[in-house]
Amino acid sequence: MITPAALAAIRRALPPLAPDINIPVVVAIVGGLLIAAAFLAFVAAHWTEFARLSRFAILVAGIVSANGLGAWFARAGRSVLADLCASIGSIIFGAGIVLVGQMYHLGEDFAGGMLLWAGGAFAAAALTNSRGALAVGLAAGSVWSAMRVFDTHDVPHLPFVALWLIAAGLALAWNSRTAAHLVALAALPWWIVAALEPDLDHFQPSFVLADGAALLFGGGLALAAAPWPRAVCVGAVLSTYGAFSLAGVAILEVATTYDLFGIHAGAASQPLWAISCGVAGAIFALAAAAMTRRAGVAFAGSAIGLVLVAAVAWTPTRRGEPWLAYAVELCAMVCLVISGMIDAARPRIVAGWLGIAGVIAAITWAVKGSLLHRSAFLAAAGAVTGALALVLNRLLPRTSE
Repeated sequence: MITPAALAAIRRALPPLAPDINIPVVVAIVGGLLIAAAFLAFVAAHWTEFARLSRFAILVAGIVSANGLGAWFARAGRSVLADLCASIGSIIFGAGIVLVGQMYHLGEDFAGGMLLWAGGAFAAAALTNSRGALAVGLAAGSVWSAMRVFDTHDVPHLPFVALWLIAAGLALAWNSRTAAHLVALAALPWWIVAALEPDLDHFQPSFVLADGAALLFGGGLALAAAPWPRAVCVGAVLSTYGAFSLAGVAILEVATTYDLFGIHAGAASQPLWAISCGVAGAIFALAAAAMTRRAGVAFAGSAIGLVLVAAVAWTPTRRGEPWLAYAVELCAMVCLVISGMIDAARPRIVAGWLGIAGVIAAITWAVKGSLLHRSAFLAAAGAVTGALALVLNRLLPRTSE
């Protein structure tokens, strides 16, 4: 049924199956964590009794022991336990940076220490293929980036982007969905910190977050449309996080409607670099739709574009409400649901339905504004949607049961 050539192609396209984690492995992980915690507690209890050189030797011994044990597990084919040991070694390395700085009264550049920790964890991840070490490195890098932003007001913090691209390269090289999830998660705090930067108080945070969600979603769709299986794996994960981020941003924009009244809303409420990121995300999505010629990807690109257009159309007055922006947000979430249904992408379907529910709830239960006007708007939107459903029911072919 399957020729040798087809079998080789399938094996090249699909990542290797992860080894099963059975009960002995789980018990061994718990035991290793308990031993590591006991070691740290013992060292902390007698820390002041050790000489400085002895303290440093203990830290080095902990790092060497953890990685040496990980190498032994890797030779024995226990990849999960080897990954755990590499992760523990990365954590001890970070603790060593802090303790060495405290012992020798080094400069109080805590953010620089976090960057050094991230670099060491990334090196461990690259050498051992450890997903746990990659997670430690991304966490330390995120803290470093946030501290730099709030200390120097450097927005956007581009050095973290370089660090993030290194992590993305590792995820592609490993062809690992776990690493792709870690990379996607690491992008979220960077955008949140950028949106909440105090020097950007004349900008609207939800609009900046919308640009970030558009870039994450559109970039994921573009990677998923690439002809390389590794890029498809990473792109599918990034697009999932982008879809949920887009839905969350749509709800946030509607929920913070009256926060926009004190500022000049619209395109001017976004920094130029954020607008460029949002436009790039929309372009990526349209390029993916052109490459794949799939209607689902085109609807996903439409959802991205509509959320960005809603930010431009958000020009409420003191006596009115942004009805056009409300309608655009609802259309964007409907497009997201349709996209998921056409492509059979369950995450997009869930994100779209959550977005629809959240937008309707935000419109209905706003603290200010006329509830009567809101009910009229929702009734009109429901009538238009029902009419559109009747038209589509007549135009689209129906499958026979």
